[in-house]
Amino acid sequence: MISIEKILYTGHTYTTGGRDGEGRSHDGRLDLKLSPPGAPGTGTNPEQLFAIGWSASFIGALRHGCNARRIGFPAETAVDAQVDLVHGEQGFFLRARLAVSLPGLEGEVANELIEAARQNCPYSKAMRDGLDLAVTLV
Repeated sequence: MISIEKILYTGHTYTTGGRDGEGRSHDGRLDLKLSPPGAPGTGTNPEQLFAIGWSASFIGALRHGCNARRIGFPAETAVDAQVDLVHGEQGFFLRARLAVSLPGLEGEVANELIEAARQNCPYSKAMRDGLDLAVTLV
């Protein structure tokens, strides 16, 4: 069990209708329609949202790694994230790939930063180590 010293932020959302529904954040900054992957409609889907969240968090971890090493963070840094919804013998699961671009940094330095980000990014930790999850009936 992870020891929690301080909660820095809580993302609070409310979703109805599942993959054909709507989701919104309690602070009003996010309000969107959902559509199943590949289905007609204008909404996004959970896999796209996860890919955006993970890639943004990973970039934050890369920036932290640059700051810790006193390396200039490349302004054009980008992460191309792909999150697959897969069905197998044990049901549905996710599979993901991140392609990281750190222009202007030498390969060895860039690879060290990527490995550090893999170890420090909260999304990467959740995918690697599991997530402290509580589900309640309301």
